[in-house]
Amino acid sequence: MNGVTSGTLAILLAVAAASSETSALADEARPNVLLLCVDDLRPELACFGKSYIHSPHIDRLAEAGRAFHRHYVQAPTCGASRYTLLTGRYGGAGNGALFDRAKRIARDAAAVPPSMPAWFRMHGYTTVSVGKVSHHPGGRGGKDWDSDQDLEMPHSWDRHLLPAGPWQHPRGAMHGLANGEIRVKAGEMALFQSVDGPDSIYPDGLIVDESLRQLESLAKGARDDQPFFLAVGIIRPHLPFGAPARYMAPYRETRLPPIPHPQKPSGRTTWHRSGEFMKYQRWNRDPNQDSQFATEVRKHYAACVTYADAQVGRVLAKLDELGVRENTIVVLWGDHGWHLGEHAIWGKHALFEESLRSPLIIRYSGIPAPGKPSDAIVETLDILPTLCELANLPRPEFVQGVSLAPILREPSAPGHHAFSYGRGRTIRTETHRLILHRDGFVELYDHTSADKETRNVAASHDDLVAALKGELLNRLP
Repeated sequence: MNGVTSGTLAILLAVAAASSETSALADEARPNVLLLCVDDLRPELACFGKSYIHSPHIDRLAEAGRAFHRHYVQAPTCGASRYTLLTGRYGGAGNGALFDRAKRIARDAAAVPPSMPAWFRMHGYTTVSVGKVSHHPGGRGGKDWDSDQDLEMPHSWDRHLLPAGPWQHPRGAMHGLANGEIRVKAGEMALFQSVDGPDSIYPDGLIVDESLRQLESLAKGARDDQPFFLAVGIIRPHLPFGAPARYMAPYRETRLPPIPHPQKPSGRTTWHRSGEFMKYQRWNRDPNQDSQFATEVRKHYAACVTYADAQVGRVLAKLDELGVRENTIVVLWGDHGWHLGEHAIWGKHALFEESLRSPLIIRYSGIPAPGKPSDAIVETLDILPTLCELANLPRPEFVQGVSLAPILREPSAPGHHAFSYGRGRTIRTETHRLILHRDGFVELYDHTSADKETRNVAASHDDLVAALKGELLNRLP
């Protein structure tokens, strides 16, 4: 539990008061919030057009809400992407972004805007996190990510939990395989695995077990006018790709579509050697050279997606069972995309479409045109102001995104350009992606052409390059 001294809370409340509108909030106008974060989940879901994927629970969520088919993250890596989700602001490109923020809070709390859960907490919500919501599951640092003296998000959560079970500690659970196996040397741990047993033989089963217990407690408070903000962080389909065997069964005989543009780019790009993926035990096989092995990898990723979908389903079913669905906003968010062989990459970290596009679904009672998706370009940066508007909370002045409420009301409403960073900076428009390298080199891709992000057309579009580069540098100096 993250304790807050009266002095520190007074400082944070002063920050909130200085940066918010001054509207009174009626208790009955404050819906609960359920935030579902799924690690390394690209839009590999039936409701996002991948008919060969079994994702019935997320599909039903999309049918009752609004799926954003062109949602882009701010960074193609867990820590920096989650920084933006949880603060509503651009942040560092590394996985330590939230810990860096915590150090700034320790030096001068009043100088650091509150996080999303802190904002809700200041406005009367009980805030609870279970699993991988910030970068470290459980939100702590130290050797095994379990030190109460090293919090990733100070002053944010009433409870920030990670049930490690047989995986010993949060670090073990993060990269755990079946029945308590933890990663000691990646080269000795199987890249993928499918073992018979219940959901609890992998870490996400325990994460959701605890989430259901927390939800039961929070629902009682919600009925007594104590709204909750519950964040549940599901680890799969993060590497290694391990899921109970029954989730692999639907894919054993499935014929997957060909990998689009599977060749390594010939020109200069943000391509990389898939180091995170390649360091696992691959039995001396390379999916870029072995099509059968590539198919096996893709099927095990799919099995992990279906396992994660089942965990989402358990949480949503409990929400219904407890009778709090109608007064709960649900957000499902993938923290970034993931290449499954496109551009000969297996992983994230590049600035291609596959690394930056991830699923976003928002559901709330009374949403107009439920089930109709949006093709508007939106960003993770937009989630905090959206939730504030839906929950009738003041919009913090420190947020850098915009509310998606107009698109929730009318799915054909326009979006806006998306900005991301990592191995450079990039802007995504309706028709193009421009990538600006640190030394000034430019990639420009035309998404209206069949070539998509396989042919750099920057040399023949000087005016467009100059305009997009200017917009990008204005947003991300």
